[in-house]
Amino acid sequence: MRIKHSASLLALALMVTPLAACGGDDGGGGGGGGDNAAFKENLDSKGPITYVQGKDNTGVVAQLIAKWNSEHPDEKVTVKEQTVDANQQHDDLVRNLQAGTADYDVMSVDLIWTAEFAAKGWLQPLPDLKLDGVLQPVVDSGNYNGTQYAAPQTSDGGMLYYRTDLVKTPPKSWDEMMGMCDIATKAKIDCYAGQFAKYEGLTVNASEAINGAGGQIVDAAGKPTVDSQESIDGLDTLVQAYADGNIPKAAITYKEEESRLSFQNGKLLFMRQWPYAYNLAQTEGSSKIKGKFAVAPLVGLDGPGTSSLGGHNNAVSAFSDHKATAIAFVNWIMEEEQQRLYTEKGGNAPVLESLYTDPQLVKKYAYLPTLLESIKTAVPRPITPFYPAVSKAITDNAYAAMRGEKSAEDAIKDMQAAMEAASSSGQ
Repeated sequence: MRIKHSASLLALALMVTPLAACGGDDGGGGGGGGDNAAFKENLDSKGPITYVQGKDNTGVVAQLIAKWNSEHPDEKVTVKEQTVDANQQHDDLVRNLQAGTADYDVMSVDLIWTAEFAAKGWLQPLPDLKLDGVLQPVVDSGNYNGTQYAAPQTSDGGMLYYRTDLVKTPPKSWDEMMGMCDIATKAKIDCYAGQFAKYEGLTVNASEAINGAGGQIVDAAGKPTVDSQESIDGLDTLVQAYADGNIPKAAITYKEEESRLSFQNGKLLFMRQWPYAYNLAQTEGSSKIKGKFAVAPLVGLDGPGTSSLGGHNNAVSAFSDHKATAIAFVNWIMEEEQQRLYTEKGGNAPVLESLYTDPQLVKKYAYLPTLLESIKTAVPRPITPFYPAVSKAITDNAYAAMRGEKSAEDAIKDMQAAMEAASSSGQ
């Protein structure tokens, strides 16, 4: 899952106390024009539907829709493509859902939008999804306040890329990786980079550092609990590595593409990155590391690390006129044939666990077993109706700490205070 633009596709596990979802036995949320009657209408109604998602750069969605339409001539799906900008995608959905129209039946939603839309009563609860074989963290990402509001579509997780011509065995901890930075020095390249620009990617990287040191963003009840020594230690790994040059100074400007190109151009020993970079580094003509790299699980402070969970889910509008077709469609997307197509043609991480060990797919995508490990241990995406304010608290304070404008301890305390303020104000 690549993160594009300043508040885009990914970030991380930090849940603040969610707004209480109102509603009756159907699990519907209150506010925003939704009500229980909307949830109870049209559950048996079939007919044409509209599917809304961001721009299909791979062509895989067009193939999927053509296949569905040939199999369901009386329930055809029309695709509405949005822009590539995640903020614009979000705002387009909000405008439509606020109006309570039936224009959008099924929507591809970033994991961080589910709670916001569900709490406002805009999504149809989906208690009877066919989830056999679907990875549990992916299932959980579509759940809000105990109710399933979204069906898994594609997943994603972070991995550690490393140069196999320079490092024979990947590190098993952050300290071990930092100890290998003299290899980079001798090779006259940089040691480690992730995504550290002041945008959503820094929220992801900082949260992974905190979780990987035993810190916890929130407790089981959703109360912010980031202010701990473990969280300080985790954030301080990034702060110290940047201060001593193990993370290069330029990395404070890196988003996904900047770090990918640095690694692909042979200028980086280790990289935290999403799986999309794997095939590019193996196939692009300009790549200087073809056959010279591999992937391993992310590292934590003293042992294995923890990735954030990426991906997109499909949600059904509470205002759809043909909910039976919409629900059938989101279940169909999760079937093996469609998930295989997402992987083979779109380069997406499937939601079915069995595909990660499928010999045919592993032969083509050697990273799949490592990615499976990443996703199975991933921290769920945030479940909060006011995620932007929470993410901003992480990004702003982690960025200031890395730049030396405040200590890791002060950054964590300020992060806690900002998250509590967001929770209490409902922003």
